[in-house]
Amino acid sequence: MKTTSDVLIIGSGINGSAAAYYLAKSGVDVTVLEGASVIGGGGSSRNGGGVRQSGRDSRELPYVMWGIENLWPTLSEELDADTEYTQKGNLRLGKTQAHLDKLAQLAQSAGKVGLDVRMIDAMEAREINPYLSEEVAGASWCPTDGHANPLKTTLAFYRAARRLGARFYTNAIVERIEKVHGRARKVVLKNGMVFEADCIIVAAGYASRKIVNSVGIDVPMDLKVSETLVTETQPHMFDQMLGTAAADFYGHQTKDGSFVFGGSAGYDQFVRHDETTFSTPPASSLHGPCICRAVTGYFPSLEHAKIIRCWGGWTDLCADGVPVISPVDEVPGLILACAFTGHGFGSGPVVGLMLAQMARGEETVVDLSALRYDRFAAKDKKNKKAA
Repeated sequence: MKTTSDVLIIGSGINGSAAAYYLAKSGVDVTVLEGASVIGGGGSSRNGGGVRQSGRDSRELPYVMWGIENLWPTLSEELDADTEYTQKGNLRLGKTQAHLDKLAQLAQSAGKVGLDVRMIDAMEAREINPYLSEEVAGASWCPTDGHANPLKTTLAFYRAARRLGARFYTNAIVERIEKVHGRARKVVLKNGMVFEADCIIVAAGYASRKIVNSVGIDVPMDLKVSETLVTETQPHMFDQMLGTAAADFYGHQTKDGSFVFGGSAGYDQFVRHDETTFSTPPASSLHGPCICRAVTGYFPSLEHAKIIRCWGGWTDLCADGVPVISPVDEVPGLILACAFTGHGFGSGPVVGLMLAQMARGEETVVDLSALRYDRFAAKDKKNKKAA
């Protein structure tokens, strides 16, 4: 087992695996440590597969838009694997005036950044998707949004990185990071093994918080339970990605005809979380029915569709709703990519590319200054630092 490398990545989700691929592609020696027994077993394989720009915070849009324009269209070909990427637009649905006001505000904010998104009335929404219920009062429409298969995409990056020489170790639970001469240098596992690298990227979801605490850095985030369910195969109905202003469900119809829907019922306090393990929350009798009721409220024709499986996962919620993607000034050699707040799959390819650029000391394709780790610091402290 080789324990030294140029770059060490903690976390094998889509961000970590994509970063490993782009680093290995450029000839960098890279090792990935995964605490679980499987690759991408966290949020990267437990989401609804949205590759979307609409509905995002304006701080996320520049890099997400760049990735959808420059990476996603040719990703399957590049990785030699079918990611099931489909770019047929995104309908974000509303039933009330308050819903429509929220969608309009998001659309206006996104339009200022250059995204092609607009509000449409109920009639036009049903022209795009004739299966919508009469309760739908309108929607926002982004024609360049889409969806892909989360598990296939994450594993495609993993396999492509492996082919290029990247090393992946599972059951490698990180205990702490250690500095050498002021730089992040060592990663100590729970079993006592030590890995070393010139650069350490932490992309381990909520577990990132405890890991970076070991070098005096904190990212304010919390956990939220999300569940995803899959229906039996249905006749082809529509290709759009779906979301709602009420955030009660999201999803799409897959390539094989089944529907993938996700959501949360807000019963997080009833789900236990053990920070010493990497286990995922089980599907419960609380969340699934809430998702199903939400779906049938928008799509009555799916009322009798049978659910064939469901699963739970953790969402690492950031205090201000957008991720932290940033080198750490106080700990040279340390780079953070965490707290994606349920928005991390669709941006995974471009985030991986930019993490690779950071690790090589290059300028990223998009300015990420708004997502720095120290944006939560007290203003007077930040001003002193700037002075």
